[in-house]
Amino acid sequence: MDNNVVWVNEQKILRTIDELIKNNMNGYFAKSREEIINIIEDIIEPGNRVAFGGSMTLFESGVMDYLKSGKYDLLDRNKPNLTREEVNEIYRQAFLSDAYFTSSNAITEKGEIYNVDGNGNRVAAILYGPKKVIIIAGSNKIVPTIDDAIKRNKEKSAPANAKRLNRATPCSKIGKCMDCSSKERICNEYTLIKRQVDPNRIHVIFMNEILGY
Repeated sequence: MDNNVVWVNEQKILRTIDELIKNNMNGYFAKSREEIINIIEDIIEPGNRVAFGGSMTLFESGVMDYLKSGKYDLLDRNKPNLTREEVNEIYRQAFLSDAYFTSSNAITEKGEIYNVDGNGNRVAAILYGPKKVIIIAGSNKIVPTIDDAIKRNKEKSAPANAKRLNRATPCSKIGKCMDCSSKERICNEYTLIKRQVDPNRIHVIFMNEILGY
């Protein structure tokens, strides 16, 4: 990445972190994957029960491998041969976890967190339940306004995720949202977090990279 573009993205990250802090949330700028892990270890303790929502960013950043290292009591929804009911039970148990890991569909430069879900388990856990929520995000997730966050989901996040999940939706065929009524639609639950009551609950860790959708 061109050094000037790197600098522009860094300034965008720093502005967004300042606004998150004003909104009673925490923001961090990790310069490497190792630094992400160091930040996580400052937030939670070994042996804590942790859960996670569906996220390509967690895999691409190396966080998922770290969570599976055995250092934590992981509620692993991706374990092979789980039944649908067992997965649903993990979704419910996630509300009682010490920390919930995920990414976000978009974060505005005003420090607002925008997410869209299919089942609602991810956005529900982000909103309430787990003692801490740790969001990993690349600079590509930062947008100027809520309108831009909505547009980003329609034009990037939703079509890419529908394609990844092999959903029979219009967006997985043409690459943009058609506000469909498909039975396999993944955009059902929409949430916007503007502020937190507990200033120690939500933690957003940014990297100056393109991560996830």
